[in-house]
Amino acid sequence: MDYFVIEGGHRLSGAIRPAGNKNAALPLLAASLLTDEPVTIRNLPDIGDVRTKLALLAHLGVHIDRPEAHVVHLRANQLAAVEPDTTLARRIRTSPLLAGPLLARRGYVTLPRPGGDAIGRRRLDTHLLALAALGVQVEVTPSSYILTTDGLRGADIFLDEMSVTGTEQAIIAASIAEGHTTIANAASEPHVQDLCHFLNSMGARISGIGTNLLEIEGVSRLHGTDYTIGPDFMEVGSLIGLAAVTRSELRIVGARPREHRMTKIMFGRLGVTWREEGEDIIVPADQELVVRHDLHGAIPKIDSAPWPGFNPDLISTAIVIATQARGTVLIHEKMFESRLFFVDRLIGMGARIVLCDPHRAVVVGPSQLYGEPDGLPSPDIRAGMAMVTAALCAKGRSVIYNIGQIDRGYERIDERLAALGARIERVRSS
Repeated sequence: MDYFVIEGGHRLSGAIRPAGNKNAALPLLAASLLTDEPVTIRNLPDIGDVRTKLALLAHLGVHIDRPEAHVVHLRANQLAAVEPDTTLARRIRTSPLLAGPLLARRGYVTLPRPGGDAIGRRRLDTHLLALAALGVQVEVTPSSYILTTDGLRGADIFLDEMSVTGTEQAIIAASIAEGHTTIANAASEPHVQDLCHFLNSMGARISGIGTNLLEIEGVSRLHGTDYTIGPDFMEVGSLIGLAAVTRSELRIVGARPREHRMTKIMFGRLGVTWREEGEDIIVPADQELVVRHDLHGAIPKIDSAPWPGFNPDLISTAIVIATQARGTVLIHEKMFESRLFFVDRLIGMGARIVLCDPHRAVVVGPSQLYGEPDGLPSPDIRAGMAMVTAALCAKGRSVIYNIGQIDRGYERIDERLAALGARIERVRSS
């Protein structure tokens, strides 16, 4: 497999525009199945998970045209296959979002258990409970979910957790269900909001966007649309962390600073600062990374939470920043029990980290990180990008394997970082 060779210790400079939001692109592609009219999606990231989702749609018979980079035209007016391709569906986490559109158009669907990052248990119960409330009969087998309906009907739904994809599942299905739906305890991340705006541009009637209480009036038919995806929230956070630990000045163009108010608070506990110019974020060089104690000198905590709390996908980047900040901080990842297991690689590079349990780590900095020429694995998308960040601020040469995981979520990250001055090279396997 391809791998990265990185020479650390070099500063970066310049401007970079984040790719389109991966976590918005995937549900939007699924929702395009709700209409038989043409749909255009712009600012679509060219990443592994999007390519897999497009392949899933093509297998179902969706006509797909790519007239230019980051633009796709879709038309699902002649669905050929009746079931998603099992091999493709198992590669990504969001394949269950095909359920609502296929139930609306076919009345039934069989979905395999999804894939995605190995960061711990990622339950589908919220999806299935929401669909059942909307009139879907659910049969669970050891390897698949068999879903049938004689018609989607609106319901009063209270989600058992603020699941992003569970909320998206309920939104997609409710938008074309008969009658009124209320979704309480809904996730409200920027990518959930993007999905709602996308559906409304197709004729859906969704209100309460950006809150935890959504009201949806089902419509019998949706029409085509032309929609532009917003910037990738997680990529912006990753780039802020990369600039901070490499002591580089970077301008992140079109970053939507308002979406990063909590990022600014949490990264600020590690001494990270930036300024805003319109929609751009400018991270200054030579920041003094010092942990800011809580009142009375108490050790501060960086912890994940549902939006508008600190996004768990940025925990990996926060840990790398913490290794370069003077002081002690507690990192608490509340959602996934395997996300922190990559820290042993940072420890091997010289970081001072105590992994207290699967959800908590104490980081004492600053530590001089040293390259790992014998190779570092990329266990998941976000930890993989965190390893790239660590290697770029380390002294010496590092090799990062399994970069297909990084490619699933970050578009041509090696080329884009090299344009900023990073010493990073992709070595292709023969």
